[in-house]
Amino acid sequence: MSRLEPGAKAPVFTLLDDHGTKRRLADFAGAPLLLYVYPAAMTSGCTKQACDFRDNLALFEGADIQVVGLSPDSVEKLARFRDKEHLTFPLLSDPEKKVMEKYGAFGEKQLYGKTVVGVIRSTFLIDAKGRIELAMYGVKATGHVARLVRELSLDAS
Repeated sequence: MSRLEPGAKAPVFTLLDDHGTKRRLADFAGAPLLLYVYPAAMTSGCTKQACDFRDNLALFEGADIQVVGLSPDSVEKLARFRDKEHLTFPLLSDPEKKVMEKYGAFGEKQLYGKTVVGVIRSTFLIDAKGRIELAMYGVKATGHVARLVRELSLDAS
């Protein structure tokens, strides 16, 4: 599994979102895109992370950064997750995990001391021209958004 580095071209994709609409990487061109990968909608950690993004969305939008979630969940499950948690940013469905593999966000990882294959919680900041500006792998669900706010110097006042 290869990991993306800053400066690399972001792998292109076409996936369905939580409304069943086809979304391509190119649809987000023109402004930075923060693409975060999470293992499963409606689990405690993933819910906490999604709600943190929801609650801080104005900070990202104020810096002209689009936020999009990506998971292996079905479109139907993503729609339920969006409605239940009042999420206002797109959630992309990658059930075959092909896009996650391209981004290095699916593969071997450590889980409770064992090596397993699964979704690697990751975050990518893609610039307006489609280049990786930031690639973070193995991030924690709790506290990750606050860390991004600090690292990206978003005004939290």
